[in-house]
Amino acid sequence: MGMQYQPVIGDWYETATGEAFEVVALDPDEGTLEIQYFDGAIEELEMETWLELELVPIEPPEDYSGSLDISREDYGMGFDEGVSMRFNGNPLDGFDFDR
Repeated sequence: MGMQYQPVIGDWYETATGEAFEVVALDPDEGTLEIQYFDGAIEELEMETWLELELVPIEPPEDYSGSLDISREDYGMGFDEGVSMRFNGNPLDGFDFDR
């Protein structure tokens, strides 16, 4: 058995089979917790099951698109083409307030 970690909401772990997940809910009264895998699937675990898992703490993934079920094409623009999303102007400059 590996190290036992207390579940903390927001912490990410990897199982022995390589599945990454985040702790998303704890219910100490019921002795359960919910985890969300990178692909978006949610699973409820008993605390006893959690303590039996062989886990490795990991950093949160940089690309959350797995859990959102969004592909790059769904964004509607080519982020790989060096397009900047920064807007440096005043969004009200385009309005005609004299009407």
